[in-house]
Amino acid sequence: MLSIIRAGALATAALCLCAVAAFAEVPTIRAAVLKIGTVNWELDTIKRNGFDTANGFALDVQPYADNGATRVALEGGEADLAVADWIWVARQRAAGKDYVFIPYSKAVGGVVVAGDSPAQSLQDLAGKKIGIAGGPLDKSWLILQAYAEQEYGMDLAGSTEQVFGAPPLVFKTALQGELDGAINFWHFMAKMKSAGMRELISVADASEALGLDPNVPLLGYVMKESFIAENPGISQALYGASRNAKDLLASDDAAWEPLREQMNVKNDTQYETLRTDFRAGIPAPGPVDSASADKLLQLMAKLGGEKLVGQATTLPAGLFVNVE
Repeated sequence: MLSIIRAGALATAALCLCAVAAFAEVPTIRAAVLKIGTVNWELDTIKRNGFDTANGFALDVQPYADNGATRVALEGGEADLAVADWIWVARQRAAGKDYVFIPYSKAVGGVVVAGDSPAQSLQDLAGKKIGIAGGPLDKSWLILQAYAEQEYGMDLAGSTEQVFGAPPLVFKTALQGELDGAINFWHFMAKMKSAGMRELISVADASEALGLDPNVPLLGYVMKESFIAENPGISQALYGASRNAKDLLASDDAAWEPLREQMNVKNDTQYETLRTDFRAGIPAPGPVDSASADKLLQLMAKLGGEKLVGQATTLPAGLFVNVE
């Protein structure tokens, strides 16, 4: 009888050891993200619904105060993932870093004006004051300048007064009527529209008019090739979890309720506009179209020069992870 008990105990211990070993083999992705960034809505959905473990990894979200800190964490090995636009990733890769890009969002901003503004096109902002989130090399601002030149022969920078500032500041001053127009990130744009401002033109429409593909996702998850090599299949696992979360958020309004507090909305209109615009920014599944991306990169190189793209005047090989 004792031998039977011992045998059973040994079998149980063996099963426990196997379970522990199996759990230990699941890789962890340490995600360095902006504490108040909208990417947290997707990452929270991944964690809340177990999409990370279902795809074979554990997601560890590490919040940071600013985007610069997330990139330092990635570079220094304190994190395995950060979020950035692929033009920045192309610049890093051209400089010799082994960064790669996994698509996340195609959401972009645009220009908004007051609901009662007489402006009907960028031409009508000549001699006016425009608030711009970011600096003179903001990619949306550059695209809109190229659009104004092509469509109207207009020097948008030369014919307007620009006020550069952080997104919350541009948001606040625009709502207070201190600006004639504002260019902001998509989620601030959504809140501005919900407050009664009107979109004059989106960056997506301007891009399309320039012959660019607005469906190329600009934002994505950034990893090191060395991390992917150490964890075979990890990039596809992350992409799978990301798509699971996107599919849920795209189809189920109830999935948004747990996110409402971190969305920092003041009313139902803001909440619903953010939800609608997030869904509009979900890219089609599959890899990034390299030819379309290269066309955008060359335009950015022409408009922003080395200060923006560094040595990445053409698309660096291997920049985009081949996801399915």
